[in-house]
Amino acid sequence: MGIFSKRGKNREVRAAEIADQVADGKGFYGRATRAFLGKEDFAKVQQTIGAYKSGQDVRQLLAMGAPTIRAVVVSIGDTGRLVNFDPVVDLVLQPSGTTDRITLQTVVSKLRIPRTGDQVLLIADPARPGGYLYAGDGLTP
Repeated sequence: MGIFSKRGKNREVRAAEIADQVADGKGFYGRATRAFLGKEDFAKVQQTIGAYKSGQDVRQLLAMGAPTIRAVVVSIGDTGRLVNFDPVVDLVLQPSGTTDRITLQTVVSKLRIPRTGDQVLLIADPARPGGYLYAGDGLTP
């Protein structure tokens, strides 16, 4: 076992742990990020990490076969933030068959940004009863 041997966790697992610390404001990385950024910018970082995590949750739910709900995009707004060069947007959606409107902040693919009037898919959020997660347009995996 040399200096550069692979011990412990792989990069992805370690990166996810650091992101969790930053999002929670705990641990060395979380406290340092909160101290250097200030309250407003730290809140933006937390929202962006939350949007990224919801994308991971959606992929897992789709893989398990969770039912989806169709919705129409009423409006879309740019937050000015990016996650892996994909934009974080504010979506106002109207599920099919209802007059209710749902507001979500989520990461969308820069290649498939939804437009007003487009149909998209939603998945019920198991962490928030009555809440939804953006599941894309249903055309791309």
